[in-house]
Amino acid sequence: MRHRIEAKIKRIEYYLELLESYRDDCKERFRSDPMFEGALLHYLYLVSDGAVSLVEMLLKKLKIGRAQSYYEAIDTLGERGIIPREFAYDFAKISSFRNFLAHDYEKIELKRFFGLLKIL
Repeated sequence: MRHRIEAKIKRIEYYLELLESYRDDCKERFRSDPMFEGALLHYLYLVSDGAVSLVEMLLKKLKIGRAQSYYEAIDTLGERGIIPREFAYDFAKISSFRNFLAHDYEKIELKRFFGLLKIL
């Protein structure tokens, strides 16, 4: 399990590096280049999905059990003192962002989307 957790962390770090390289002129490219838009959304999804998968892996490794939702899984880590409660509360928002990217990405409003990115 430890190997799988470490591998997941490395993949998330890789995706974050890719996203960091997109930072310059991101809004302009997102509006004008459909391939860039797809790549950006894909890597954001992979990071957010990887994060919630990592949380579930930790719950399993620590024998805490399965949560009813991604949000609850993150919250559980905070309640148990595994991660700071305040961080867990803020970080749990990534579960909503992951669901948004998985199910509602075609309804993206640019202003709201880039606003969400600032809080994550």
